[in-house]
Amino acid sequence: MKNIWHIVITGGPCAGKTTAFGTIEQELTEKGYKVFVVPETFTDMFNGGIKLSEYDTVTFQAMLMRFQLAKEATFLEAAEKISNEKVVILYDRGLIDNKAYMTEEQFNAVLTDTNQNETELKERYDAVIHLVTAADGAEKYYSLDNKARYETVEQARAVDKALMGAWTGHPHLRVVDNSTDFKGKINRVMKEIYAILGVPAPLEIERKYLIKMPDIEEMMKLVKCSKSDIIQTYLCDDGSGFERRIRQRGTDGSFTYYYTTKQRISDLVRIEKERKITEREYLALLMETDANLKMIKKTRYCFMWNNIYYELDIYPMWKDVAIVEVEVSDENQEIAFPDFIEVKREVTNELPYKNYYLAQTMGK
Repeated sequence: MKNIWHIVITGGPCAGKTTAFGTIEQELTEKGYKVFVVPETFTDMFNGGIKLSEYDTVTFQAMLMRFQLAKEATFLEAAEKISNEKVVILYDRGLIDNKAYMTEEQFNAVLTDTNQNETELKERYDAVIHLVTAADGAEKYYSLDNKARYETVEQARAVDKALMGAWTGHPHLRVVDNSTDFKGKINRVMKEIYAILGVPAPLEIERKYLIKMPDIEEMMKLVKCSKSDIIQTYLCDDGSGFERRIRQRGTDGSFTYYYTTKQRISDLVRIEKERKITEREYLALLMETDANLKMIKKTRYCFMWNNIYYELDIYPMWKDVAIVEVEVSDENQEIAFPDFIEVKREVTNELPYKNYYLAQTMGK
């Protein structure tokens, strides 16, 4: 069965995307993958003479979105028809990047004009890797060597934050900052790529914290949040040794669906494999629901803080507390929380706060 991975490489101006693309393509090709690269649409339009300054924002962005949708459809067709069984499509910015350059009202107008849905646009990609601009942490390397680049250092930082905000809510958003030298930054990008592809195995290192229920309205004034409603269903044991589950995720009637298997390696580390499935596959898998376990329903708020991605889960049976999960690259990484999060304690290894346990005990 052919495997096609869709991975967006994004980030602020002068973040190292060009080098990242070259390294990813070379290394994956050497490992037997067929790699396609979908070029950045804004640059294509700019080089072809279509200038943002000559159109109103909605008109230009709607043209850009239609052009990008057409390009992505062509690359997907090519990926499906090629003989290689392992194919990676790398996107030099995804469709949601465009949101960072518009107001919410303008973005909604573009969606209406192009007959698109934000949730579906965001989650058509398997993963998003955001490279932080050199203007944030590596200022001496920031340059305007790309003729389509015009941002000052301050503007580049603002664009970078806006891009992170636009993608916030994607289930597999990873941020690669400038905390190491550039070679180390590219090495971390490759580490994220291999984790996405499951080479050698997709290890998930996750920490979980019990927090006081925050004031959601105040929180959403302080940080760019993405809200989604989640229904998680556990499936019967199929003898594989993996915990199996399916998940419906979305909001306002627009949902995406996932099939996940997990295997525990240590208290913090698990092997996790997840793939997007169709609604038809989801409904079929519901027939394999473990009748001894309840469906888990929760509302998730995702946000970025100091280049760390937080997932805040609110469960209907808890009124005073909630759960925050943080996925880290190192088991010993220290986590700093924003002021609006009051941590009671870490509960990573506490059974009563694991979803599988909650599915066993809810309603009892």
